[in-house]
Amino acid sequence: MALKTFKSYTKSTRGTVLVDRNELWKGKPIKSLTSGKISTGGRNNQGRITSRHRGSGHKNKYREIDFYRKKDDMEGKVLRLEYDPNRSAYLALIEYKDSTKKYILAPNKIRIGDIIVSGRKKEIKIGNCMPLSDIPDGTDIHNIELNPNGGGKLIRSAGAAAQISGNDGNYCIIKLSSGEIRKIINTARATIGSVSNTDHQNIKIGKAGRNRWKGKRPQSRGVAMNPVDHPHGGGEGKTSGGRSPVSPWGQSAKGLKTRSNKRTNKYIITRRKKRN
Repeated sequence: MALKTFKSYTKSTRGTVLVDRNELWKGKPIKSLTSGKISTGGRNNQGRITSRHRGSGHKNKYREIDFYRKKDDMEGKVLRLEYDPNRSAYLALIEYKDSTKKYILAPNKIRIGDIIVSGRKKEIKIGNCMPLSDIPDGTDIHNIELNPNGGGKLIRSAGAAAQISGNDGNYCIIKLSSGEIRKIINTARATIGSVSNTDHQNIKIGKAGRNRWKGKRPQSRGVAMNPVDHPHGGGEGKTSGGRSPVSPWGQSAKGLKTRSNKRTNKYIITRRKKRN
């Protein structure tokens, strides 16, 4: 789908770049595949803010997505492609031969009317789901399970894709979009192709109000606060904080490694790239 720009009638439209969604379904989602979604505003059950800068935003419903793809050997037809306000990727509505309907993450370049299927020894075709052992090296995949029958956990955001690099015994070597190379057991499943909405990375929101529609509230810099509110606050005149970057509670930020799951370290061959 193409990018959409606007004439510069205002300061916000001058810089706004959005994705043109004319090819997507314009009606409501399937009611039986949606559920209510409560806005917490970043607060826990005691009413205390545990996740800052969240609140308000447009009301929306959660779409229940089939990350498991367990309808083996049963063909499904793509009825339509839909927008999902809860994620960056698009959804595809699938109708199977037993008349059941399910949402899946829409792979890139999938079209209305395409036929997809899940199971062992299936055709290497966009949208088909199968165990990693049946997928040849160099194939783009997404919605990857970490454990068999656990549902897709990796590579689910817009435009993302991983590649199979090789095999090591009962494990497949997967190169993720972050640059991490890791081993995943070859009985776990994945879907062929990359995730839809590849132009998501080129979006420019144009104005602060668009973030408020998404439930994102403004952020204040620590150096602009008082000492009582942040470790970087206070000082005479404009200061840089006077110490290494930390959170309001003194936790080191920007580069501190917080991974503590040593149990799965043996499956990681190469760590992900450092973010700039």
